Amino acid sequence: MLISDVFNETLKAISSNKLRSGLTILGIVIGIGSVIAMISIGSGSKASIESQLQSMGTNMIYITPGMQMNFSPVSQGRGTAQSLTIDDVKAIQDQVVGVSNVSPITTRRFQVIAKSQNTNTQVIGVYPSYPSIQNIELETGLFFTENDLKENAKVAILGSLTRDDLFGEGYNPVGNTIKINGIIFKVIGVMQSKGGALSIVDDQILIPYTTAQRYLTGVSKYVSSIYAQAENEKVIDSIKEDIENLLLQRHNIFDTSMADFTIVTQKDILDMASTITDTLTILLASIAGISLLVGGIGIMNMMMTSVNERFREIGLRKAVGAKNKEITLQFLMEAIFLSLIGGVIGILFGIALAYGVTFFTSLPTEISLSSILLACGVSSLIGMAFGYWPAKKAADLNPIQTLRYE
Repeated sequence: MLISDVFNETLKAISSNKLRSGLTILGIVIGIGSVIAMISIGSGSKASIESQLQSMGTNMIYITPGMQMNFSPVSQGRGTAQSLTIDDVKAIQDQVVGVSNVSPITTRRFQVIAKSQNTNTQVIGVYPSYPSIQNIELETGLFFTENDLKENAKVAILGSLTRDDLFGEGYNPVGNTIKINGIIFKVIGVMQSKGGALSIVDDQILIPYTTAQRYLTGVSKYVSSIYAQAENEKVIDSIKEDIENLLLQRHNIFDTSMADFTIVTQKDILDMASTITDTLTILLASIAGISLLVGGIGIMNMMMTSVNERFREIGLRKAVGAKNKEITLQFLMEAIFLSLIGGVIGILFGIALAYGVTFFTSLPTEISLSSILLACGVSSLIGMAFGYWPAKKAADLNPIQTLRYE
């Protein structure tokens, strides 16, 4: 039997019962569509998060307090100890080759008032080098200077959301005053909105580090964290190692496992975000893929019904010389063809679903060719896997018994 004959017989068998065929492929359509949509949502979210993180720069190094070791029965948890000092900041700037900028961070939440409006937000004391480290650009105004740092100037840079809360959306507050914990500050700039996964950056206020210590947090040699910027991202790993060795030496720690600080690079954060989004995508796609199993069982049930209905046809074909492999091929082709039809419709459904998610929720999606090819391959495999047993059963039928079947 020619392949073209098998193909024509397959089309005839499927079209002879359109309703049953349509209901059979529905599970495949839903399964493939759901998998495509889930992969698209996962890929889009991953690309969006990576893009936003990379927009902050790929050469940043974050140093945060770790677990402080002492003889107290109550240990201080990671990130809560006071282990980093302003002298550490100066040492990193002066002694680590390849570091272009360093800024200490002191941060605390305060109630902020502007005329009749108020909000509770994060107030962060930093050096003038901070915007370069964090790749921050201003929507309006200027950043504070080294002179402002020396003079403990009461000046503030608002995040875009903080500006909206205090003065109204789109308002230019430069020149206006705000009260932070009862202290009057002059607004000299507004940061450009980061949005998305970095929207937390939009809800904060930046002030000179020395000003924060003098008027808000109190003078202390300890800092909340240290942000550094490498001159070249290609050597960021070696710079990270140099900073680690320097701080271990300064803190008189000889075992790295006992370090009272943690160092993370932007690359580490990107890798972690990528791992999380990849795992989430696989999980969502796997859950959606359960419906593919249901669709495969539906195809197997339909093919078994089709075999039972066509006993006499199978008997006649075998009586006139049709081989077992030809009977197997015909029924297997029907199962594969049903799966492929469901796969194609499912791909279109998945693409439409992904665009619908973006349209109604603004959640980013990214449809890749690999996911479409994967869907086609999976639908074909489902047809073969769930269609083989009914096809084999049809091929093994005894022609004499089938011709007697009523």
